[in-house]
Amino acid sequence: MTVPPITARVVLLSGPSGSGKSSLAVRTGLPVLNLDDFYKEGDDPSLPQLPGGAGADWDSPLSWDADAAVAAIEELCRTSRTTVPVYDIATSAIVGAEPLGIGRTPLFVAEGIFAADIIERCRALGVLADALCLRGRPSTTFRRRLVRDLREGRKSVPYLLRRGWRLMRSERGIVARQAALGAYPCGKDGAMGRIAAAAAAGRARPGTRAAEAAPSGAAPQSA
Repeated sequence: MTVPPITARVVLLSGPSGSGKSSLAVRTGLPVLNLDDFYKEGDDPSLPQLPGGAGADWDSPLSWDADAAVAAIEELCRTSRTTVPVYDIATSAIVGAEPLGIGRTPLFVAEGIFAADIIERCRALGVLADALCLRGRPSTTFRRRLVRDLREGRKSVPYLLRRGWRLMRSERGIVARQAALGAYPCGKDGAMGRIAAAAAAGRARPGTRAAEAAPSGAAPQSA
């Protein structure tokens, strides 16, 4: 069986929960794969647990199905389409599945708090365009995260407050860990600049859909 060639690449966008990954991904205008949809379900026996019987540790990379996320990214890069789970955070369950297509664009964004954990795997597959880690002020991230989680009813209020304080105290360590995994730490403006540069490089790269669609001697059209 012939393996389709790579015709698109991915920007992995990581950062602490509440750092603004989702809103920035939308601002790029590129197709977006939400990596948080690859969380394990609440009854999965492999879920890591918080000490003292406080429940599942949803901030551990072990609470996430990295294999399925990488498989979806590779499929998008080779075929421009895949099927992704629909995950409901409030119930810790997969509630469906839906198709995702990226069309003819040579670049898309995959964003999530565990994106940095698959940098080396994506690089080895030849599908990595860039890897970024959004960073900001921990107090700002705390407020943004809490407002979002309360609005969406993600978990109980006591759980969200405990988790919020824990993440605020550890935020600089989270950024340092993701940087050590290969993600470039930056603010939103820096991230937008690097993503724009990756998009331009993708449009000019021989073998991508955008480059192949351009007339001879003409610049490829923007995705």
